[in-house]
Amino acid sequence: MSGVTDQSGVEWKQLETAVPEALREADAATGTVAGEKPDAAVSVPAAPGGVPVELGLPRPRRYSAERPGPDAVPAGRMLETPASLSADPGGPAVTIVVPTRNEAANVLPLLERIDAGLGGYPLEVIFVDDSTDDTPAVVENACRRFPFVQLLHRPAGQRPGGLGGAVVAGFRQARAPYAVVMDGDLQHPPETAAALLAEATATNADVVIGSRYQAEGSASGLASGTRRFVSLATNGMSRLAFPRRLRGVTDVMSGLFLVRLEALDLDALRPSGYKILLELLVRGGRLRVQEVPYTFEARYAGESNASAREGLRFLRQILWLRVPRPARFALVGASGLVPNVVGTQLLASLGMHYIAAAVIATQVANVWNFVGCEAIVWDERPRSRTRRFLSFMSVNALDLVIRIPLLALFVRAGGMSVGVATFLTLATVLVLRYLVIDSVVYAAKSRRAAGAGLPVPNPQTEWEGI
Repeated sequence: MSGVTDQSGVEWKQLETAVPEALREADAATGTVAGEKPDAAVSVPAAPGGVPVELGLPRPRRYSAERPGPDAVPAGRMLETPASLSADPGGPAVTIVVPTRNEAANVLPLLERIDAGLGGYPLEVIFVDDSTDDTPAVVENACRRFPFVQLLHRPAGQRPGGLGGAVVAGFRQARAPYAVVMDGDLQHPPETAAALLAEATATNADVVIGSRYQAEGSASGLASGTRRFVSLATNGMSRLAFPRRLRGVTDVMSGLFLVRLEALDLDALRPSGYKILLELLVRGGRLRVQEVPYTFEARYAGESNASAREGLRFLRQILWLRVPRPARFALVGASGLVPNVVGTQLLASLGMHYIAAAVIATQVANVWNFVGCEAIVWDERPRSRTRRFLSFMSVNALDLVIRIPLLALFVRAGGMSVGVATFLTLATVLVLRYLVIDSVVYAAKSRRAAGAGLPVPNPQTEWEGI
């Protein structure tokens, strides 16, 4: 095993091991000579009880451990891939990305079904793990049996984007032209990956979604009527919010899907929480989308990672995707008018000088606005919250240099009431305040990172409460 550290400081473990004895025995049993490429096409089952999917591709070339071929690759890497799918000779044709959090009991059953469904096909499986249990150790041990497995463990504090960020991290490490995303709890039948890949190659699709809501699909694995209702409600809400982008998509909330990686701009994604497919479809531009029905199964082991907190993150994601950032800032600013105008008017009516009243009410409104900006405006959050708060308050304190002279002018020379004058000064500096906060408090570090080709920081640093 060797360790490599990427630009984000996350340890990437390339799990390398010898070619399994089972592979040599299989070649001996079928009479396959090392280096020989039989003409038989690869056939794998589409789903339990379903009709096998004929991929129509040559069987991958296999070399024995004792007699490696001229293009032999290191142990732990996949052998030669059919050129019709892989742009990397010797690389996998499909990468399966499995984001995990505390799924130790599900790792081996998942890999056994992946190997049974796609065992004769060149692939890699990347576990992107945010666990606090022994899931990483289970994955490492599994590599002795499944040499196509790799592990990316993200330590606490280095988990941007939650589950969605884990998926994007897996995309960045994938070597295949196609990547299939599935959960680690076996609610997504691993065998369906073959059907997704077959659909992608047959239709030249950029995204193929495993759908529970097509005619032959089923969501029977959802644990309760409440979860089924939430699934249908969030699916319908997404389609109402983006009727053109999601036209024809029946299962926007699906966590089982395939993407053609060259069709994606990973730097344009801002994953937050566990609904990464919605992010891909909305931000991904003109993608060719197809669907394949499947049956959502019951969780194999462990507890669900769904929660009310994730539901709130979903609602925020809809707001982020649908409403432009300046409009969200204006919305927060408009709500901040209430404590500012009312506070100024109230303190002035109690006998305080209107200038002093405006200064105090402005600080209260600034705290209100900071909370709103953190919650729904900026999804890029460089530095710590304390440093962002101090920068935010400093920028908003500087706008008093503009507002207070204007306030005095409106009250003294214009004869306006204190409340009306306060409203007009706030409206005057709104645009300037947005530009300064956007460039100083939130986006400066993100733009430097983007210019250097590094991952852009993201608000969610943990899967807390999932």
